[in-house]
Amino acid sequence: MAEPEAARAAVNRLKRARGQLDAVIRMVEEGQSCESTVTQLAAVSKALDRAGFTLISSGLQECLDTTHGDARDDSLRRLEKVFLSLA
Repeated sequence: MAEPEAARAAVNRLKRARGQLDAVIRMVEEGQSCESTVTQLAAVSKALDRAGFTLISSGLQECLDTTHGDARDDSLRRLEKVFLSLA
């Protein structure tokens, strides 16, 4: 589980992304220009990525602080896999 501060930051980014996504949907429905629509879509994607990175980095730190030995290695491998899925 993410640190409370990291979770709060991630939730704020996700809420912002939700608003941006709603705007993108409206833009598509209204037939607005492709360039501005894609620009907004890229902003949504970046916001989601940053939220994911915030949660993963917080989880990684927690993992490092609380696990030892083989369990730590396994946790680190799982977190690395999830982290790389965002790249």
